[in-house]
Amino acid sequence: MNTIAYLGYFFYLASNWNLRIAFYLLRQEIKGERKYGIRTTGADELKKLEDKGIDITHATVYMPVSYDILEELFEKVNIARSTHFIDIGCGKGRALCVAAYLGCKKVTGIDFSEEFCQNSIENLEQVKVKKPGFNSTILNNDAFYYGIPGDADVIFLFNPFDEVIMSGVVENIMESLSDHPRHLTVIYANPLQQHLFLEAGFKKTFYTKKLKYLEGIILEYVP
Repeated sequence: MNTIAYLGYFFYLASNWNLRIAFYLLRQEIKGERKYGIRTTGADELKKLEDKGIDITHATVYMPVSYDILEELFEKVNIARSTHFIDIGCGKGRALCVAAYLGCKKVTGIDFSEEFCQNSIENLEQVKVKKPGFNSTILNNDAFYYGIPGDADVIFLFNPFDEVIMSGVVENIMESLSDHPRHLTVIYANPLQQHLFLEAGFKKTFYTKKLKYLEGIILEYVP
């Protein structure tokens, strides 16, 4: 990641949030990108997808979750013990890469942007150089129609879309749990639609927050 890209992200954060958050996140970005050897920093308002005729009405701006929030949530659930980690709305693959780096043996990412999917594949290949031995799958798919595999035990979300799409995702998750009863953990950063999970029977077991806007929760489903 070059200096111009970091500066671009800094000014985006400063103009949309504030300088304190911008400085804080920039430090996290530089440290995290170097640690994991990937390139996921940046913000994208998805204009390219809109220009291609893809409906972005229910999508949110691409921004990766802060590395410190992600690492804290992963440590809390002992992510290395996950059987199958899924990131719905995976963007450029940050959460997938960190999960794999920390010991996950099977990771799957879903995103409706073909470009982001390719970014995820490239970033995961970089992680495999340092941490080989995991299986990864990237699917260019609409999350609303994605059937949750029966072996998925951890699902990650970083506020990827609005309530319309999230309602469909929760319905798909509950259908998977009905077909394959099991314990399921949802790690949800910037959890604006958490009420949908709580209404479906999940329990919130952990909450963390750093500065304004930087927050995450862990939700558990126990049959």
